[in-house]
Amino acid sequence: MNWFLRNSRTLILAFILALAVWVSAVTSADPDEVRTYPRPVSLEIIGQDSGLVIVGSLPDRVSITLRAPRSAWNVLSASENQVRAILDLSGLGAGDHTVEIQTQVKVRPVQIISISPQNLEFSLEPLETKSLPLELAVNGEPAVGYQAGTVTLKPREAVVSGPQSQINRVARVLLELNIAGLRQDVQSSLPVRLVDGFGQTINGLTVNPDIVQVTIPITQQGGYRDIAVKVVPRGQQAGGYRLTGISVYPPVVTVFSENPAIVNDLPGIVETEPLNLDGASQNIETRLKLILPQGVQVVGEQTVQVQVGISPIEGSLNLSGIPVEVIGLAPGLVAHISPALVDVILTGPLPLLDKLTPGDVKFVVDLTGLDAGTHQATPQPQILISDIRVQSLNPGTIEVIISPGGTPGTPGPTKTPSPAPTPTP
Repeated sequence: MNWFLRNSRTLILAFILALAVWVSAVTSADPDEVRTYPRPVSLEIIGQDSGLVIVGSLPDRVSITLRAPRSAWNVLSASENQVRAILDLSGLGAGDHTVEIQTQVKVRPVQIISISPQNLEFSLEPLETKSLPLELAVNGEPAVGYQAGTVTLKPREAVVSGPQSQINRVARVLLELNIAGLRQDVQSSLPVRLVDGFGQTINGLTVNPDIVQVTIPITQQGGYRDIAVKVVPRGQQAGGYRLTGISVYPPVVTVFSENPAIVNDLPGIVETEPLNLDGASQNIETRLKLILPQGVQVVGEQTVQVQVGISPIEGSLNLSGIPVEVIGLAPGLVAHISPALVDVILTGPLPLLDKLTPGDVKFVVDLTGLDAGTHQATPQPQILISDIRVQSLNPGTIEVIISPGGTPGTPGPTKTPSPAPTPTP
């Protein structure tokens, strides 16, 4: 016993040193690391009185920074739902509050370094529910000669729920519908909009239902009738051209007569005055009057807009034995090309193909920058009439042999007359 007392200090010091060595060894093998938890931490709200609602925006997620050994971080990173963020509203009544976010971590040992945000400020207000009548704001008028009938709403009331202060702001529950120019019944699903006394939209409240079925009958008045418009063409477009389409706007017009029987006896179409197409070779845009019986008139604009599409008929033309010319040959060199003549198929508008002569088409090979040797080149077309295109070239590539000027060679090809071209529609 005396020995123990005499050596107690030495024993305590030895224990402390051993503990320090053990802690150092453990820390070196599994060091602490400070990190932000890598998974989103959703904010959970508990304890809220069912008769109260939160006023103000709360964050959906929070950021949490932890200190933990590396082994603990491996568990935290590998598994979900290891960290919780809780906002406890238990016992809180109506009014303004500041509440600290609580955290729970399932892994140990872990030290919480920081939470962002840490405290939340918000208000609690009594939950209020109110039933309000639905109002339909109709914009515009149906088409001329039509009238709107009685509006049907299903349902006719909406239940609005939310914070008392917001509910007290609600002045009207609105639906908005535009019927301008309509000729048929309306059957639509419209969203509900809450507005205050100044017409400003109120958000953040619950509305049931939030979509309302609206029905409005649209009927035509007596003496009015909608009739399709038919364009009456006369004459023939220029040779080599074709019609690509005739369109009219509006395609349907509304006519009126003080005697409804006259309108009801009309056929299903109304014709325009004749549209002259004689010799036309380009698009036509014009306005035409409508031919109507006595006592019947068009409601609104008295003429219709007519557009006619006219395009040249496409054809093809075969040309044989077209010479190939050489350009860009460096001084002191001569070139031999093989073959010296090519065949070509051209396409384009027939009126232009009819005017084309062999002299209007030639092919050239540009030898700029080429030295002595054997080369493959593609002849390039030079066509004097625009809109004529090369559809096929035979052959598509020719051989070019370039040699010094003193070397014997075959002179360039001599132009020979080619057969008269024959266009093919």
